[in-house]
Amino acid sequence: MPPPFPNGWYGILESSKLQPGDAKFIACLGEKLVVYRTHEHNVFILDAYCPHLGANLGIGGRVVGDNIECPFHQWSFRGEDGGCNNIPYSTSIPRGTNVKKWISQEVNDFIFIWYHAESSEPWELPVPMEAQKKNVYHGRNEFYINCHIQEIPENGADMAHFAAIHNESFLSGSLAPRISVLSRFGCHKWNASWFPTTGKDKHIAEIALTHSLKIIGKVNCFQMKVSGKQIGPSYVYLTMNSSTFGQIQILQTITPIEPLLQKVVHRFYGPRWLGPLLKVFIYGESIMFERDINMWNHKVFRRNPILAKEDTSIKQFRVWYSQFYTSNSKQFSDVGNVDW
Repeated sequence: MPPPFPNGWYGILESSKLQPGDAKFIACLGEKLVVYRTHEHNVFILDAYCPHLGANLGIGGRVVGDNIECPFHQWSFRGEDGGCNNIPYSTSIPRGTNVKKWISQEVNDFIFIWYHAESSEPWELPVPMEAQKKNVYHGRNEFYINCHIQEIPENGADMAHFAAIHNESFLSGSLAPRISVLSRFGCHKWNASWFPTTGKDKHIAEIALTHSLKIIGKVNCFQMKVSGKQIGPSYVYLTMNSSTFGQIQILQTITPIEPLLQKVVHRFYGPRWLGPLLKVFIYGESIMFERDINMWNHKVFRRNPILAKEDTSIKQFRVWYSQFYTSNSKQFSDVGNVDW
């Protein structure tokens, strides 16, 4: 099994869930974190536990200026570097009294954290919502999946699975493939390609999809082109273009809650006029994604799978994804906490 937490940017909290003055406790990536927003809307992420007596800064911690104040004894820690700057009942601060400060960025309605086993400088996190000025937020879905994080993005490079589990109409439900009365009214057809980027953007891979919906197996009633960017190990940006709906955008984040437990969030954006139609689209996408979840929840990870010659893109994906593991990446045996 590969290391459970690859290096890269992770969207750990949606912006709307952190109001000015809020502090939240987040457990992910084998870390315990406090994420807080100042009244000036700046976001900081620190290790959650106070170095004094171990209180959780994210449970009852108070935001004061740019600082987070411990709820137990009111020790105060700066957001900019995690240093302790006040102990209200003491005239001195013990040397080394600080908590780890994490690099973070807020973009595209998410708060991201930079996680890297080698403490390397982060690559630039793209801001790909070019059309957001004319698109509005229409909804989201959220899933918890029992698998290694690598399994989820690998799906985009698995060309054969599209026909195997996604051709059947979403009206057939999330347990497809199966034949039902409703499925006879429509089926999905896919043509996909996956390829990595090289050079300074080598942490990005791209997927191109064409999708058509056929009625009674013959009449082509809907076509859509999908272009996607896999940005690092856990962040995907999809743009869907069709003559029917115009442009729809989907942002996907994967957050490792535990080594083999992933939280996946999709947020959907499109023209305001779509309204109820996009709700149907979100429902259909959710059904299709649940079909993948049915596979991930019950499969094993094959380090050296036997591949057909048509599975070349899976091998390419694994070579590309390996860049997010380094010599100090935590192994499964290293994931734990001696504090209790």
